[in-house]
Amino acid sequence: MPVRTPEEMAAALAAVGYLADEGLATAAYLAVNLRRPLFCEGEPGTGKTALAAALASSLNLDLIRLQCYEGIDATQALYEWDFPRQLLELRAGSAVESLYTRRFLLARPLLRALETPCVLLVDEIDRADDEFEAFLLEILGEAAVTIPELGEIRAVEPPLVVLTSNRTREVHDALKRRCLYHWLDHPTLARELAILRLRHPGLPDRLAAQIVNAVRRLRGQDLLKPPGVAETLDWAAALTALHRDELDAATAARTLGAVLKYREDIDRVVAAGLDALLAG
Repeated sequence: MPVRTPEEMAAALAAVGYLADEGLATAAYLAVNLRRPLFCEGEPGTGKTALAAALASSLNLDLIRLQCYEGIDATQALYEWDFPRQLLELRAGSAVESLYTRRFLLARPLLRALETPCVLLVDEIDRADDEFEAFLLEILGEAAVTIPELGEIRAVEPPLVVLTSNRTREVHDALKRRCLYHWLDHPTLARELAILRLRHPGLPDRLAAQIVNAVRRLRGQDLLKPPGVAETLDWAAALTALHRDELDAATAARTLGAVLKYREDIDRVVAAGLDALLAG
């Protein structure tokens, strides 16, 4: 069933456990209906990657993820030939021309995304280099690729593309111009509380409020990696597993590893005082 308004988009995302505010729901709605890539930028842990998964689930599409990293190139993103299998066939006496058929082709995320209706998540594009950006721009613009031995493969239905960036470097304007852009910030206290209640419906109200308030205070400290929404949910899961209905300083000290991922951050928070963290 097509999504006809941003409000319907928000409801569809909420139905699969993702609470989008008005701005993000509108951006997602436009990306779906205009078939434009959606470029999501923001701090780690603000829900960029989770948005792509929620879009795929709500639209009943496959999710194909291309994780970017320093040094990624076209071979790792698009396709490569299965040389070990080709060598075995060659030793068995197969003709050379028969070695370059589809059964010897290893499809990587970009090629797979051209061949099946899907949401294509290009995760952390800021980790890739300029050359890969240019390559990606060409592939997404044409929704097709030419494999010399096989010819052109063109998408019957171009993928819905979500690109994410943690802004470790600036992505070139040429790529951004072809996308809809949305900046994701950490949610408001009320929205994060709503997310927590949606994902952990049995969590006591007092504990939920304590977790959200504590995480909000943690984000205000000078940490190497401030916690995101994922860490909020992890902390709630840890406390639930420990059968806690209230967060006190002793329990917080034992479970900080669910929400902080660097020893320096844990030491800094403990030194500042866990009672102050949980006050109010």
